[in-house]
Amino acid sequence: MSGSQSEGRAVFVTGASSGIGAAIAQELAALGYVVGCVSRRGTVPFDSERVVAISADVIDEQAARGALTSFAESYGLAGLVNAAGAYKWAPSADVDLAVFRDVLELNLVSAVRLAQLARPYLEASGRGFIANIGSVYADLGVPQTLAYSASKAALASVTRTLAVEWAQMGISVINFAPGYVETELNSSALADSAVRERIARRIPVRRIGTAGEVGRLVARVLGAGCEFLTGESITIDGGQKVQI
Repeated sequence: MSGSQSEGRAVFVTGASSGIGAAIAQELAALGYVVGCVSRRGTVPFDSERVVAISADVIDEQAARGALTSFAESYGLAGLVNAAGAYKWAPSADVDLAVFRDVLELNLVSAVRLAQLARPYLEASGRGFIANIGSVYADLGVPQTLAYSASKAALASVTRTLAVEWAQMGISVINFAPGYVETELNSSALADSAVRERIARRIPVRRIGTAGEVGRLVARVLGAGCEFLTGESITIDGGQKVQI
């Protein structure tokens, strides 16, 4: 696939080797975008001629810069999706601050860095989008999720700030906040039927969400061409956050 065939219809997606990132990448490819699927593994769990598998650690500044620049110079850039993330459980009093910093570096700092790298390409085209994959935990007090929840709350704030600063460049910035969704990060815990049932009871729709549902929502919102939508967090959690 040549760059000329896809100019202006290419999206850089991090964390695309599994889970929500992979689901978003697959849906964007189905909508006709060329998708740079970035992950440490450099693998893609689905077949598509519109996918470019990229092996890079987004925490590494030089690697992230090289990967995004190479992809954008080859295919153009319509958008960025920050889906790479880590989830660590620990009582707040026992959180290792080195681990805390690592989670912030992946979930938050890498997203800001990539947004900065993507901005010149999106500004040059006069339009584009940045999608951050946050969490409903950003607005909740969830025990033993200090680092993860803090990173997602900060990411929602980053979304609002960038949306305001970059609106006149034609760049929309949106945060998507999933609730309980089954991915590789929680698959071992959800393998316990009692745990799965206990979580499902907390959700009005009485089940845990799927990565595919999040992927379809994100891709269709981004592909709708509604630049007036920016700075918002869109929750997809089966009604859990709004229940009494």
